[in-house]
Amino acid sequence: MIDVTINRKSSGNIHSFEISGHAFFANRGKDIVCAGVSAVSIGAINAVHALTGVTPEIGQGEDGFLRCVLPDLPEDVNEKVQLLLEGMVISLQTIEEDYGKYINITFKKQEVE
Repeated sequence: MIDVTINRKSSGNIHSFEISGHAFFANRGKDIVCAGVSAVSIGAINAVHALTGVTPEIGQGEDGFLRCVLPDLPEDVNEKVQLLLEGMVISLQTIEEDYGKYINITFKKQEVE
């Protein structure tokens, strides 16, 4: 199963996200769930960088691990970044609605910023 964790600040803004695991929906190279999650998450990170100039801290590893942490940003830039990341969340939730047996999304909220 793919586990997605979206970490929000107490304000509700996304601070970071982590993705790990494999869907095992189909054989390697034919797994549309893994491909969809990868395309949505990497696409969001690329969009943040290309459209806002912000370079998040990225960590990648084995077993499909991806971690993205946002730096502190000016409010005007943060609004744009948040919109892009909320779009990613909606896309991931759409995948979860159709393939919930293979992906689980968890939201965590920090109490202190």
